[in-house]
Amino acid sequence: MSLASRLRTPALRWTAAPAAHAAAALWPRPVLAYQRSVVGAPIVFGVARRFYSQNSRIVVENPVVDLDGDEMTRIIWQMIKDKLIMPYVKVDLKYYDLGIENRDATDDKVTIDAAEAIKKYNVGIKCATITPDEARVEEFKLKQMWKSPNGTIRNILNGTVFREPIILKSVPRIVPGWTKPIVIGRHAFGDQYKATDFVVDGPGRFEMTFTPTNGGEAKKWVVYDYEGGGVGMGMYNTDESIYGFAHSSFQMALTKNMPLYLSSKNTILKKYDGRFKDIFQEVYAKNYKDAFNSKKIWYEHRLIDDMVRGLWFAGCVAVAQALKSHGGFVWACKNYDGDVQSDILAQELTYLARYQPHPPGYGSLGLMTSVLIHPDGKTLEAEAAHGGSHPHTHAIFHPIRILSSRLPPPTFIGTVTRHYREHQKGNETSTNPIASIFAWTRGLAHRAKLDGNDRLLAFSLDLERACVETVDVNGKMTKDLALAIHGKKYPQARTLLHHNGVHKPDRRAAATYQVGLRSETVEGFKLERSNGYR
Repeated sequence: MSLASRLRTPALRWTAAPAAHAAAALWPRPVLAYQRSVVGAPIVFGVARRFYSQNSRIVVENPVVDLDGDEMTRIIWQMIKDKLIMPYVKVDLKYYDLGIENRDATDDKVTIDAAEAIKKYNVGIKCATITPDEARVEEFKLKQMWKSPNGTIRNILNGTVFREPIILKSVPRIVPGWTKPIVIGRHAFGDQYKATDFVVDGPGRFEMTFTPTNGGEAKKWVVYDYEGGGVGMGMYNTDESIYGFAHSSFQMALTKNMPLYLSSKNTILKKYDGRFKDIFQEVYAKNYKDAFNSKKIWYEHRLIDDMVRGLWFAGCVAVAQALKSHGGFVWACKNYDGDVQSDILAQELTYLARYQPHPPGYGSLGLMTSVLIHPDGKTLEAEAAHGGSHPHTHAIFHPIRILSSRLPPPTFIGTVTRHYREHQKGNETSTNPIASIFAWTRGLAHRAKLDGNDRLLAFSLDLERACVETVDVNGKMTKDLALAIHGKKYPQARTLLHHNGVHKPDRRAAATYQVGLRSETVEGFKLERSNGYR
């Protein structure tokens, strides 16, 4: 029995092939139902009355760019492809290894090549990668401290990053009224992330100069007269990029049928942030006002102060606008604001995971999708939202099956270094896979829309529903979600799926299933059942 078979509802039994249709019909909502012949017929699964077979894969006409990553998420990534995607989808994957060793070996050229491939084929799906710091440079003996591959790809594609939570009904939120997603659009170009910063060690004058290429007179601004040591920074953005950001944001709001808010600090940065405000208003008035009115949604500019409210529970910033509603809006943020606010909305802080029954925001970075969209709306890169990794951060693990561990509760960021260390020792791990799976589903769904492939689109949506219902209906989840729901007294092994750590088949198991057993071990995975079977 393959990993994909974990997608079935626990109430379904393995039967002869014809029973699958009846079993699927038991469910009013679309859920993946499985059937298998007792004599070893091929595994088949479907949603409602849609069924997918390994013997009849969905054919995808155009390629998808596959960007591999690092550490534990790299292992997860391969398992998702092997167990959940490739058995059911026939697609040409243009593979680029963005693991830190290969980036170092190619002087980071592989990252640039991957970004150009995404521009060519319009769809990229990216695994979490390491952004090295001093410790990582020493650990991997790197030639230099390479830049974030996410940042490199964002600057080449010149798109907007949209982060959206994956809402699970069973996972409590710090604001119970958040029943609809808050989609945060991050302008992924320029500002602090491409700034020039420096340190001065004594008195002097900091000036900025702009020299026109057409030979006009240079302009000069005095920034500050230092009386002693200090720091300075110069940053920039472009009209072209801001216009693209505006179009992407308005298009996303129309797609989601949600109102749009732009936040800035134009009261202080009158020219810099004021330019964002003016361009958004111009684009809205010329291109989108009528469409927004027809959908009864709206656009407003708000000060960042109005959008962000005081501290909640040991550093969780709540969104004031969200607190007044059920969610359900798109929030367009400048580069830094979008980086910070999307993480704060999603991340489950280690302190709260250990000592509080309710996580901040929507639960965890393991429940956050991230897509980078070009202003033309055609080119998209999907990734797991937990992003890059520091040596002491952790993040999300593997598909729908949910694995348990005796490790302390993790915070879900990066490539799950700590889990990877335990995995290398052969120990059990528990890491949330859902965002990594959703990276694949969102990328494949975009490919389906570009190609007009209805079967592929249905498959992507069905796999997302299977993830959600695995937690909400079946009650199977990783340790981070168990802590979010139950607190420190979360149910132990009987409600979690165990992973043997070494990713090798367990010889005790055969590819058979017998109703009445409370556990089964197949391909190295042991499922402890808590659904009443004895």
